[in-house]
Amino acid sequence: MSIARIRPWWTLEAIQNTSALSRAPRTRNCSVQSCPFTTKRGITYSSTRSQPLNNGKSAATTTTAAATTNSPSSSSTQIPRSTPPTSSSTPSSTTSQASRVAAGTPNRPTTENISKSGLADKPLELESAPEEKIDWTRSFHGLSAEPFPKEAADILLAETAPEEVEIKPDGIVYLPEIKYRRILNKAFGPGGWGLVPRSESIVTPRTVTREYALVCHGRLVSVARGEQDYFSPDGIPTATEGCRSNALVRCCKDLGIASELWDPRWIRKYKAKYAREVFVEHVVNKKKSKIWIRKDDPVGYPWKESK
Repeated sequence: MSIARIRPWWTLEAIQNTSALSRAPRTRNCSVQSCPFTTKRGITYSSTRSQPLNNGKSAATTTTAAATTNSPSSSSTQIPRSTPPTSSSTPSSTTSQASRVAAGTPNRPTTENISKSGLADKPLELESAPEEKIDWTRSFHGLSAEPFPKEAADILLAETAPEEVEIKPDGIVYLPEIKYRRILNKAFGPGGWGLVPRSESIVTPRTVTREYALVCHGRLVSVARGEQDYFSPDGIPTATEGCRSNALVRCCKDLGIASELWDPRWIRKYKAKYAREVFVEHVVNKKKSKIWIRKDDPVGYPWKESK
C-alpha cells in the first residue's frame, strides 16, 4: 500500500510548466511572452550634470532612473535636487573682484625696450613762417657767410698745449671734451654758441648715434654725427650725453680747434716726448699687455707695471 504524499500547489505548478516546456518545440530565440522563466530585473543608473545658477555658480543635480531591460514597461525614480549653497557676496561684487584679478598682472611688458624701439626724440618742427624763425633742424643759415672776428679766430686757432693732451692705452691722443667747451666759451662767450639736434636718436643694440649742428652767434658752423657705445640698456641715458659730446668734438674740427690731434707728424712727436709704452699685468685676470701712458702719469688700476 502506497501512501500518497501531498505536495504544495506551487510545486505542482512548477512541474506542469516544466513538462509543458519539454513538449514545446525548441526555438532559436525566446521572446519575453513565450519564456516562462523570464524574470524582471531592475537596473538603476545615476547621472550628474551641472546647472548654472543666477550668481554664476553651479550646483550638482543627481538623477537616479530605473530601467527594465526585458520589459516594455519600466519604472524610474528621481531624487530631488539638492539645494545650492548660498553665496554671501552679491553678483556685482563678485564681478568687480574678478575684473580686478584679471587686470592685476599684465601678460606683456607695459613699456617698450628703448634699445629696440629708439628714443622717439625727433626734433620738433616750428609752426611759424621761415622769415620769422630759423628752423635749425633743417636750415643752413649763415654757413660761410663771413669769417669770425680776429679776436675769436685767434682763440680758436691757438696751438694746443701738450700738457692738456691725454693719451689712451691704445695710443690714441685726444683732448677732453670739456676743454672744447672752454675754448668756445672763451671765443664766443657763454650763450654765444649751441648744439642743435638735427635728427632723431638712433639706438642700436650697442651704440647710440645722433646728428647735431654747431651754431655760433646765430650762424651755422658745422654739422656732425656723434656716437657712443653702451653695454646695457641702463647706460643709454649716459650714452646719449656722450654722443652729444662726441658730435661737439667733431664739429669743432671745422673751427680749427685742436687740429694738431689729427696731424700724424705732431702725434709722433708728442708720443716720443710726452708718452711711453709699458708692459703691464691686469690685476683681475693676470693678463699681460702693453699700453701707452704719459710719462708724468703712473700706471693706474686695473693694471700694474710688470718688472
